[in-house]
Amino acid sequence: MTTMTSPQPAEGPVRIQVTTLTMSAPPKQSLPMPVNIQTAIMRVPEIPLAYYRFLYLQVGRRWQWVDRLRLSDEELTAVLHDERNCVCVLYVNGAPAGFFETRTLDDETVELSHFGLFERALGLGLGKWFLLQALYACWSTSPKLVTVETNNLDHPRALQLYQQFGFSPVATREAEQCPLSEADLLALLNSF
Repeated sequence: MTTMTSPQPAEGPVRIQVTTLTMSAPPKQSLPMPVNIQTAIMRVPEIPLAYYRFLYLQVGRRWQWVDRLRLSDEELTAVLHDERNCVCVLYVNGAPAGFFETRTLDDETVELSHFGLFERALGLGLGKWFLLQALYACWSTSPKLVTVETNNLDHPRALQLYQQFGFSPVATREAEQCPLSEADLLALLNSF
């Protein structure tokens, strides 16, 4: 059995390639709910900051998600408790196993801003089904366009999966990301 390892954070900024994708029609796929496990997806209005940071870290640590971890409590509260933002948590057999976050950008556009599973939920056949549920949530307000961004630090098949579900790449750009050092991560964990 092969295990997937996380990219190791480098010291200092890392150059990344960001791809923006858009989708102009709801997905046509239908996937059955995974069998032999209990699943629930719950919207979490006014999510507690510590719980959100836990979810974000559990999903994003191996993909170098850092932006939300660097926000102050006040900044993160402003983002998460904005009525245009929606966080939904996946529970598997009673415990959190992933989350997605959507943001209404304007009357015509919804962004899938975050999506992912905890490591413990990988290999259960949930990934495609959970992405489809996230897309249904994005399309529930009948926007004209749904957007998502991914980068080369993301799961190696993320771009392919988004395209499989109907997204098309519309732009790429270079950016810099500053991974958390072990000291930063330790300080963050101690602040919970």
